[in-house]
Amino acid sequence: MEALWRALSRLRLADRELEDVLGEITRLADEHVPGAESTSITLVRGDTAVTAAYHGDMSLAADEMQYDRGYGPCLDAGRAGVVLRVDDMTTEQRWPDYTARVVGVGVRSSLSTPLPYQGTSIGALNMYSTRPAAFASDASAEAAHEVAEAVAIAVANADAHAQLTEHARNMQRAMESRAVIEQAKGVLMAQRRVDAEAAFDLLRDASQRYNRKLRDIAAGVVASTHEQPR
Repeated sequence: MEALWRALSRLRLADRELEDVLGEITRLADEHVPGAESTSITLVRGDTAVTAAYHGDMSLAADEMQYDRGYGPCLDAGRAGVVLRVDDMTTEQRWPDYTARVVGVGVRSSLSTPLPYQGTSIGALNMYSTRPAAFASDASAEAAHEVAEAVAIAVANADAHAQLTEHARNMQRAMESRAVIEQAKGVLMAQRRVDAEAAFDLLRDASQRYNRKLRDIAAGVVASTHEQPR
């Protein structure tokens, strides 16, 4: 566990794509979680589930078998927020259709740990093994929990960055809109010989009359002053 903690503590989140970070985490899980031979991260958004990262083709194949059916340990763990362990796919009864097929890609046991995020679960960390009961030890469960928390932190960091970027874009658009509206008011004040409040009322009335955004009306007024006479 100490080696895993050190590896996770060195994980760099800033200025990296989420896909790259999650890919590194799956590799660390393979290296440090007892029993793991192939690892994946399932993210669930609404009714849609995707494998956001994986290490080893076995995990991807196992995940996609579950997506095709709409159920399975990784999906159920991600949706319900519960740890689901399968010690032997050949005797497991909870998902008989899935377990019968997943043995064909080499999976004999698996461990799916939910990803905690703001009081809910956003998916699951999935580990697969070609050996039965590969994740039966407490060490596997504890290590998987630590990795799942690292995944949740990475996703939260990416979401926060995306929200900050979108907020900056919105602020920029708002500033641009305000600037063009002020320009249009100046044009109307000069043309109609009205004050700023009356000029704004003219823009607002035109926006309502033509069912167009105020900014678009303002941009049209400003553009009209740059048109060359024929």
